[in-house]
Amino acid sequence: MLHQIKQVFRSPKFIVGFIIFMIILLMAIFYPLISSVGPMQSISKAPFTAPGTYVNIEDAVRDTGGQLTLELPIVENRIEDALTADEKQKMITWLEDNGGVAAGELSADDIETLINTWNSTYDPTLVVQGMLTSAREEYKRIDIRVKSVLSVTGVTIAEQGEDGLEVTGTIDYKRFINVNDVANTFTFPLGADNFGRDVLTELTSAILTSLRVGLIAGLIATAIGLALGLLAGYVGGLVDNLITFITNLFTVIPSFVLLILISNSISSSARGVEVVAMVIGFTAWPWTCRSVRSQVISLRNRDHVNLSKLSGHSMPKIILRDILPYVASYVVMALILQISSGILAEAQLSMLGLGPSTTEVATLGLMMNWSQKFSAWQVGAWWAFLPVILSIAFISFSLNLMNTGLDQVFNPQLRDS
Repeated sequence: MLHQIKQVFRSPKFIVGFIIFMIILLMAIFYPLISSVGPMQSISKAPFTAPGTYVNIEDAVRDTGGQLTLELPIVENRIEDALTADEKQKMITWLEDNGGVAAGELSADDIETLINTWNSTYDPTLVVQGMLTSAREEYKRIDIRVKSVLSVTGVTIAEQGEDGLEVTGTIDYKRFINVNDVANTFTFPLGADNFGRDVLTELTSAILTSLRVGLIAGLIATAIGLALGLLAGYVGGLVDNLITFITNLFTVIPSFVLLILISNSISSSARGVEVVAMVIGFTAWPWTCRSVRSQVISLRNRDHVNLSKLSGHSMPKIILRDILPYVASYVVMALILQISSGILAEAQLSMLGLGPSTTEVATLGLMMNWSQKFSAWQVGAWWAFLPVILSIAFISFSLNLMNTGLDQVFNPQLRDS
C-alpha cells in the first residue's frame, strides 16, 4: 500500500491536479474564517457592486487627523476624463487657426499648457468666417465642459442648525486622506452580487457546499455500483442477468433526464442540499456497476479465487478478501469521477431551478442561477458569474487530472515506461 501511494505521488498529472484541488479546498476552508461577514449576509444595498475598497463618505470628509495635502494632477486627470482625443485635437486646431498659436506648438499630451492657452485665448463670442454654426456650438460645449471641471475646487461641509443647514467649512479638492485612517471601510475583492453579498465569501462557502454535494453523491453512486457490480460479476447466472437488466434500463434512460424528473417531483421545501446530493447519487451508479462487473468477471476464475472456493470460504469473504483488493484502485478512480460528475450535475440542476432550495447556504450552481436570473451578463457584472465558472472548471479539471494520473499508475497499459 505504501509503495502504491509513493507511485501515485510520482505521477506529474496527479501531483498537478492534487495541488490545484488543495489550493481551492484550503481557500474555501480558511477564507470564511478570516472574512468579517457571513457568506449569505447582505452588505451592499446596490445590486452588483463592483470589486474594490469602499469608504464611508462622512468619515472620509470629517476625519482630519490622517489627512494629507498632496500636489497631485487632479485637475489634469479630470480634464483627461472629460475630453476625448478628438475634442483635444479640435481645441488645438481652433487655437492654431484663430488664436495666433503657431502650428505644432501645442500637443494633446501636454494637457496643462493646452488648457491654460485655451482659457486665455478662446472667445465664445468670436464669429469666425466660414465656420459652420454646428462647429461653433461644439467649441462652446467643449469650453463649458472644461470650465465646469475647473470650477470644482472643494467639498462643502454643512451641518443642520437651528435655521437649517449651516456651512461649517470646506475641504480643498487637493486634500487626500489615507484610507487606513478611515474607520468604516469595506473591501469587496470580487464585488457583491445582486443581493449585496460579498461574492468571494459566498464563493468559498459555495465551493465547500458543492464539494459536499459531490462527495455525498459520489459515495452513494460508488457504493451502489460497487455492491451490484461485485454481486453480478461473481455470482453470475440469474442474479447477473437481473442486475444487468436493471443497469441497462437506467443506462437507456438518460441519467440527467431521470435526474430532472425526480428532482421536479420533490417539493421545493424538501429539496435541500443533502436530498439533491442523494438523488444525484441514486441516478449515477450504472456505469460504475458495469465497469466493476467486467473487472470481477475477469477475476472470479483466477487461481487464488478458486483456491479460496476449494478451501470452503464463504462468498462474502471471497469477494472482500480475494476480489475487492484487486478492484480497489479502480473504485478510487470511479469515486473521483463520481464526485466531479456530482458537482456538475448539481450545477446543471440549479441552472434549471431544480437544485437545492435554500437561503441558508449557497452552491456553485445556485450562484450561477442567481446571476442568470438577475441578468448579470447583460449589466456587465462579470464578477457574479465568471469566478463561479472558473471554480467549477478548475475543480473538475483537477479531479479529472488526478484520475488520469491514477489510471497511469494502476493501468499497466498506460503506465509510463
